[in-house]
Amino acid sequence: MIASVSTTLLAAGCAQLPGAAGPQLDHARFAEIDRAIETVISDKRMPGAVFHLERNGESYEKAYGSVSYDSNAPKVRPDTIYDAASLSKIVATAPSILLLAEQGKIDLEAPLIRYFPECGGKGKDGMTIRHLLTHSSGLPAGIPALPAWEGQAAAHALACAREITDAPGTAFRYSDINFILLGQLVQKVSGMPLDEFAQRNIFTPLKMTDTGYLPLARFPASRIAPTHVSPLKVEDKALHPELEHGEVLQGVVHDPTSRRMGGVAGSAGVFTTAHDLARYARMLLAGGELEGVRVLSRESVRLLTTVQSPPGIAQLRGMGMDIDSPFARPRGALFPIGSYGHTGFTGCILWVDPTSRTFYVFLSNRVYPDDKANILPLYGQLGTLAAQAGMGR
Repeated sequence: MIASVSTTLLAAGCAQLPGAAGPQLDHARFAEIDRAIETVISDKRMPGAVFHLERNGESYEKAYGSVSYDSNAPKVRPDTIYDAASLSKIVATAPSILLLAEQGKIDLEAPLIRYFPECGGKGKDGMTIRHLLTHSSGLPAGIPALPAWEGQAAAHALACAREITDAPGTAFRYSDINFILLGQLVQKVSGMPLDEFAQRNIFTPLKMTDTGYLPLARFPASRIAPTHVSPLKVEDKALHPELEHGEVLQGVVHDPTSRRMGGVAGSAGVFTTAHDLARYARMLLAGGELEGVRVLSRESVRLLTTVQSPPGIAQLRGMGMDIDSPFARPRGALFPIGSYGHTGFTGCILWVDPTSRTFYVFLSNRVYPDDKANILPLYGQLGTLAAQAGMGR
């Protein structure tokens, strides 16, 4: 079932993170991590996965299982590319917004209507960029699928037309609409689509060579773990006749809203590898730079990764990262509040603890073949085991 494993002291190939010192990973925990993941694969709740754990320059990385349940399916490799789903929010959209704020092109406290006047009215005029980034806008969770629609313009019109259920800044609700609008804001103020902006300003400087939107333009489908659309939804039949029989999606974004938007959305659409997400995490722990290349300012990293939710909201979010909300299962039982990260619907995690300088990445395609598998208990297990390995508890 195991495809590949490596335990590496990264200092042999690159400098340790600034300030890194003290004990490194507890190797005794690795077998427990393996068992937790292999049990879920054996139960057919996901066909395969990649796990990466790192602290103070030492890493443990392993690939498990196969990319699908087909008898001749390729084994997962450490460089298998996965649909990262909502990790797109924290590796592409939020850092792009913060970078544009650094450049003076976006005011994070400004109302959205300064940039999109058409999104105002019905109590939304006070909705700020901060509210969108911290999921405190009051907007509902998503854009309706019916009647059938397609394209960026249609998505924008539908997002702007949605009515709030809470006054901006008064309640937490995780909403894809927030990040759909933020992704479109990147294009509005930068003059380039979100995928191009993120590639040019985040992924390329960080040498995240296997990360980006629309992966089939750069990589063969064989490198990408498949997802699936089954049973086929009515709205997908109307807009995507090529999926008439519920064919496997391989290199095409799983999220249906992003798919209707052409595969590029602020909420979903990024494909990536564990190796690349590890580089992103190292950049955050180093205060916004990696290997001498600065990607974000220290202030942007602070805004992204520390509590920025409006006062009075119990669910704690950074301007992108989850810190303490019902979605923070990957924190497990031991990482402290103050650690941060995010999940993706397809079965993906990035979680970082700046106190112990430990982070872990988990990529899977648990949505294969029918979206029905539930691996949420594994999220908590991995968080606890990663903390035990990285914090010596």
